[in-house]
Amino acid sequence: MNVRDATDDDADALAALAAEEMDAERLIRDRTVRVAETDDGLAGFVAFDTWRGAVHVTRFDGEPDAVGELLGEPRAFAAGESLPVEVVVPGGDDAFHEVLVDAGFEDDGEGPSFDGERTRRFRCPPE
Repeated sequence: MNVRDATDDDADALAALAAEEMDAERLIRDRTVRVAETDDGLAGFVAFDTWRGAVHVTRFDGEPDAVGELLGEPRAFAAGESLPVEVVVPGGDDAFHEVLVDAGFEDDGEGPSFDGERTRRFRCPPE
């Protein structure tokens, strides 16, 4: 698996991987986006940004193994800045809850509601 920065050429593949509709071109322009590439194409992506004293994973999707590996990207960046990493996911997304825990994140309790949907917050302390 090759992990690299996303480019504009990846926008269609990112949109196809995403469980929800998104503007992939804008995501690539506005965030740091890393992709996992296999012989079969893109297997996953993670987008992150830094604000309010933490690195925030703003979007991710793809094959669980690829996402698990990609979560190391914001963690590595955060370690260099001595910042925690935070991720908010839908409350019923058990598959990615397990991926996050396996990647070293701790369940930090209930997160904010989005469009009335409950979420869980996961956090990885600074290394």
